Amino acid sequence: MDKKFDCKKKANKKRKIGRIIVIISFLLCLALYFFIPSVNKKLNHVVYLLSQLDVKEVVNYIRSYGKMAAVISFLLMILQSVAAPIPAFLITLANASIFGWVKGALLSWSSAMAGAALCFFIARVLGRDAVEKLTSKGAMESIDEFFERYGKYAILVCRLLPFISFDFVSYAAGLTNMSFWSFFLATGIGQLPATIVYSYVGGTLTGGAQKLFIGLLILFALSIIIAVAKKVYNDKYKKNKKGNSGLEN
Repeated sequence: MDKKFDCKKKANKKRKIGRIIVIISFLLCLALYFFIPSVNKKLNHVVYLLSQLDVKEVVNYIRSYGKMAAVISFLLMILQSVAAPIPAFLITLANASIFGWVKGALLSWSSAMAGAALCFFIARVLGRDAVEKLTSKGAMESIDEFFERYGKYAILVCRLLPFISFDFVSYAAGLTNMSFWSFFLATGIGQLPATIVYSYVGGTLTGGAQKLFIGLLILFALSIIIAVAKKVYNDKYKKNKKGNSGLEN
């Protein structure tokens, strides 16, 4: 009994320390954003750039940093992981164009893993209220339903689609009792095949062919999102209907 209590006490202590680290980090980032004009301007430009869904512009932006290009790309991927719902596929395609599909795929995979781990950690130490402020309450409720139904397979399914912002699922996983290593393993396995494929295709296509490819990715992503949302809604409707029928009886 005492041993169990000690373990729980240690876990709570670690969570408090983690919470303090995350809060201080957020406050520091906010201070940099609001009180240093150059940081504010650059971050706003990056968010605008990614929201335009133009791979060429993203490539030009990353290349403008020269020898630091890989570091900037890594940071951009982490940014898109934390700040929902910036799409990841732009950075994946840009990495393939700049560094070649092999090195680009490795950079995209490792940076996406780092971003997913960060989202999981934030959710685990801060809890649901903070996560909903970073994302949205409606989105998290939808993911909850999907996660409850498919569990760890939800991670594999979503990670097979790297052009879909994965942060919602990473945050949701952090709110469950799933271990970090189970999440990390499922994420790594799930994202690797698609990252390789899209890096290879994205690295070989240019001009109109690349734009067509991006358009198809977006269309496919929307189709998946609509299908999942519809299924979640139907399951929730049936569950509520069953619950109401039970009350009436």
